[in-house]
Amino acid sequence: MKFSLFVHMERYRADQTHAELFDELEQLVRIAEEGGMETAWIGEHHGMEFTIAPNPLINIAYLASKTSRIRLGTGTVIAPFWHPIRLAGEAALTDIATGGRLDLGVARGAYAFEYERMMPGLDAWTAGQRMREMVPVLKKLWAGDYAHEGTFWQFPKTTSVPKPIGSEIPLWLAARDPNSHAFAVEHGCNVQVTPLASGDEEVQSLMDRFNAGCAQHPDVPRPQVMLLMHTYVAADEADTTQADHELSRFYCYFGAWFKNQRPIENGLIQELSDAEMAEMTMYAPETVHRNLVIGQPDEVIARLKNYEAMGYDQYSFWIDSLMPFERKKASLERFIRDVMPAFS
Repeated sequence: MKFSLFVHMERYRADQTHAELFDELEQLVRIAEEGGMETAWIGEHHGMEFTIAPNPLINIAYLASKTSRIRLGTGTVIAPFWHPIRLAGEAALTDIATGGRLDLGVARGAYAFEYERMMPGLDAWTAGQRMREMVPVLKKLWAGDYAHEGTFWQFPKTTSVPKPIGSEIPLWLAARDPNSHAFAVEHGCNVQVTPLASGDEEVQSLMDRFNAGCAQHPDVPRPQVMLLMHTYVAADEADTTQADHELSRFYCYFGAWFKNQRPIENGLIQELSDAEMAEMTMYAPETVHRNLVIGQPDEVIARLKNYEAMGYDQYSFWIDSLMPFERKKASLERFIRDVMPAFS
C-alpha cells in the first residue's frame, strides 16, 4: 500500500495571513516528498476560509517547481464548475509544468454553499451527471479533434491545447454510491473514497462497492482505489487525547459548513460555542477517536494493516484539522518515521 498526503490551506483565525498558510502548505508537501510519499493531493473550494483552494492547478504548478519526485494531484476539481475544453487544456499545461507528475481527481462537489454561489440552482444529482458527461470528454480532447453534443456541453471539433506529456493524465473519481464506482471502473478511472468520520464499517462498505463495480466490468483492468482518512500520529497518550478534541472540533465546523445554515463573514463561519459542539454527538471526541485514525504509531500501523488487507492500494493522510502548523508537521513526521517503514 502506497501513502499520500491530502492537504489544504485552512484559515481559522483572522490574524493568519494567506502568505503564511501558503508557505506552510509548501513545507508539508516537501516533507511528504522527502519522506517517500507517493502523491500530494489538493482539492478545489470557493469562498471558504475553512478550505482555501480556488484552483488546485495553480498550487500544483507552483509546488512542481519546489519538488522533483512526488506526484501532485487534484483531490478534487469540481466538474460542474469547469468547461471540459478549459479543464483539459489547463490540466495538460499543469502536467507539462510538473514534468508529467499530474494526477487529475474529479468530483461532483458536496457543499451547497458553493453550488449557490458558483452555479445557482445546481443540485447534487445534476452535478453528478455533469461529472459523468465530462470524464470521457476529457480523454477524447487529450486524444485530439473531438466534437461534442451532450446534455450539458456542446462544441465543434476541438483539441486540447496543449496536450499532456503522456497520452493522457491519470484520472481519479471521487465515488460513494455503487453506480459511481461502476462508472469509474467502466471508464478506466482510479477511485478515491472517504468514510469521513463514519468508521471502519464504512471503510469496508466502500471497498465492497468498489469490488462490485469491478465485478460489473470484468473486461476492464482493475483500477487503483485510494482511502482518504483524517490521521494523527501521537507522541503519547496525552497527545492522543488532545488530537481527539481537535479533530472533534474540526468535524463540528465541517458539519456547520455542510449544513449551510450559519452566518459567514469574509469567508469565516460564525464561531461555534462549546455547548453547540457538545450537541453534535456524532463528532464527540470519543467517537472521533474510534472512527478516525488517531493514536500512537503501533495503533496507527494496526489500523492501516487492516485497510491494506481489505485491498486499498493507497492510503491518504488527511492532515486538515484546524490544528496549529507545528502539530500537523510533527504528526506527519512521526507518520513518515514510525508508521510507513512497517509497509516498506
